[in-house]
Amino acid sequence: MTATNSRSHSLWSLGGLSWREVARRVWIASNSDDIYNRAYELAYNFLMAIFPLLLFLMALFGMFAGQGIKLRYDLFRYLHEIIPPLAYDLLQRTVSEVIERSGGGKLTFGLLFALYAGSTGTTQLMYILNIVYQVRETRSWIKIRLISLALTLLIAMLILAALFLVLAGGYLLEFLRHEFVLSLIVVQAGKIVQWIVAIIFVVTTYAMVFNVGPDRKGHPWHWISPGSVIGVAIWLAASGVLRLYLHFITSYSKSYGSLGAVIILLLWFHVTGLAFLIGAEFNSVIEHASAQ
Repeated sequence: MTATNSRSHSLWSLGGLSWREVARRVWIASNSDDIYNRAYELAYNFLMAIFPLLLFLMALFGMFAGQGIKLRYDLFRYLHEIIPPLAYDLLQRTVSEVIERSGGGKLTFGLLFALYAGSTGTTQLMYILNIVYQVRETRSWIKIRLISLALTLLIAMLILAALFLVLAGGYLLEFLRHEFVLSLIVVQAGKIVQWIVAIIFVVTTYAMVFNVGPDRKGHPWHWISPGSVIGVAIWLAASGVLRLYLHFITSYSKSYGSLGAVIILLLWFHVTGLAFLIGAEFNSVIEHASAQ
């Protein structure tokens, strides 16, 4: 067995550790690396990137003629399932206002500003991942920026592919159903497959960040790692718990008024960034155990 295959195998065998021991080491490493506070830095960059990205998507959907409005509706419907209600209202209201008042260049503006804000956030994420993986940054400033921009573009393409798979996949399945008289079971199976593939795209996004972000020369590439799977699972679970907490226990709008929506959106972005970093901590702990 080659060294690469051995390390790949040891990553999923947890480097000889039990899940309990891995979790204990991740807890210690997370506190040592202060990832809970560093996730707030990522939340700020996510906030800067989300509005131009949505503006770009709205303009892109407008190119699909009659289906554009339905695609826009489906996008916000799925966002409503993930994002806390107040934060969702803020996103929908802001994007609607910008679309009504902006001109024909919003597609170009949205793309350029989303790339700028996204690459800035990716650069910050790369810096934090160096801390998590306990490596020193040796790449030049220009190389870091180029990697950040390329990584941002690839992540955006994966996210857009996942979105279009979820949003447009239903239309494609219904079209095939009527054209080829497919059974309802086949259509339902197709919808399950489209969600599985969309989740694989998200897991691949995590894997790309973990493999390219930190400065780890000569490290074997892992497409699906324990950290990426755990990171996605934590993000989905934490988003659901946050929604339930805000719905049943407290209301930020009563304490902060209209600022409550902004605070909740930042809180959700903090959860998103924290899921990334916790997933990276899992990979880091397992890799160090494997090396030992």
